[in-house]
Amino acid sequence: MTFRIAVGGIHTECSTGNPALMTAENFRVLKGDALPKADYFSFLHDAENVEILPLLHARAVPGGPVSADTYRAFKADFLKRLQASLPLDGLYLAMHGAMNVAGMDDAEADWISAAREVVGADYPIAVSYDLHGNVSQTIIDQIDIFAAYRTAPHIDVRETMVRAFSMLVKSLETGVRPGVIWAPVPVLLPGERTSTEDEPAASLYRKLPDIDTRDGIWDANLMVGYVWADEPRATACAVVTATDRAAAEKAAAEIALAYWDAREDFAFGPVTGPLSEMLEIAERADTKPVILADSGDNPTGGGVGDRADVLVALMEGGFEDALIAGIADRPAVEDCFAAGKGAVLDLFIGGTLDDRSPSATATARVIRLDDPAGPDERQAVVETGGITIVLSARRRPYHNIADFTQLGLDPKAFRLLVVKSGYLSPELAPIANPNLMALTDGAVNQDIEALPNHRRRGPCYPFQRDFAYAPEPRPSKRWKAAHDGGE
Repeated sequence: MTFRIAVGGIHTECSTGNPALMTAENFRVLKGDALPKADYFSFLHDAENVEILPLLHARAVPGGPVSADTYRAFKADFLKRLQASLPLDGLYLAMHGAMNVAGMDDAEADWISAAREVVGADYPIAVSYDLHGNVSQTIIDQIDIFAAYRTAPHIDVRETMVRAFSMLVKSLETGVRPGVIWAPVPVLLPGERTSTEDEPAASLYRKLPDIDTRDGIWDANLMVGYVWADEPRATACAVVTATDRAAAEKAAAEIALAYWDAREDFAFGPVTGPLSEMLEIAERADTKPVILADSGDNPTGGGVGDRADVLVALMEGGFEDALIAGIADRPAVEDCFAAGKGAVLDLFIGGTLDDRSPSATATARVIRLDDPAGPDERQAVVETGGITIVLSARRRPYHNIADFTQLGLDPKAFRLLVVKSGYLSPELAPIANPNLMALTDGAVNQDIEALPNHRRRGPCYPFQRDFAYAPEPRPSKRWKAAHDGGE
């Protein structure tokens, strides 16, 4: 028997402190047959006894909220394609979980609920999430299968997608319909303090595969949640996909309580402190490359990516042999292209996306121009006073070695490499000598206790500290209805 499974979704992470709304041009949009050709969907080709019906998948580097018009257009296109794919046996949605749409509190719930309305109540929906996504009861009520990343930095993206999709296929092949139970945990911590490469997160996540092997359990998850969105659904939680409700409740409570009990033990992994202190360490270091993470402006966490405060500090301190990669500044890139390689020009750098972002002025020489795919993708490499700066036309991270080699740069050749990041990516971390993280300002500032906190539900640690907690696992309405008539 061949099962018809539709595939689609929307995947991004949005800081409500980032004023730069995301629009369609910020997304990589895959439609129809283009979807399974993408690297992260390549596993779909291996599915046996399955007819894949690719719909629409939109994915963007994290940033500010998605504009309402952009979201509505993506959703309408997705639902039109979903309607046209009927009849189905199942639906797989590849989501992130921390999308914020202007004027909407729970965008993923809106997307998933709309999909459920189209496919109807009889067919299973599986979703995959980033562990930094936010979950709500509305989301849980619409789905049958849930799987989330178990690593941060995220090195199990494809593995997680395969987990969710494989459970959906398993359900269809066996006729066994699992359900989902979740247990909210009133804790919100940044990813930089909950990396799975550091304790206590390493031990907490290491236990999840063992929970998967318990009778009646299909998949166990610990969600850190997303702290930089001031919205009611923001929370950590445990989410369990299972066929045995009692076993699922026990597992969800166990995961949730373990996270709660460890809440005060989470700390930054790398050497961390104010920018001035980190630069003093870098100045004294006799090793290279010292890699400094500009954490408050990290675009992969929702930062704007256009702040030049680290550049200003390096210029004022006379620091030499440094590489800053990169600063999003389309006007500066266009000025460099207009001047040409080798030109010397006065540049105004930074502050073009958020007028609160610090900027810098410098006389710089253009040493490289990169134009791989039109104006949106252009990059310029400039040099001023012993500091090399990568400027990009769009917001983007520089977290992979290939990001540098494409520009003719060797990150290991510089005394100091500055990247807009929190914890370092899997490719940069091994070459850091040492790894430093600066507690810089920005839309994803690590001083979370000082974040605007008008709409998050409380009490929630660390915004409030003096309160008790006991897990209360909650099944989805679909599972309750199937097993006990919804009572």
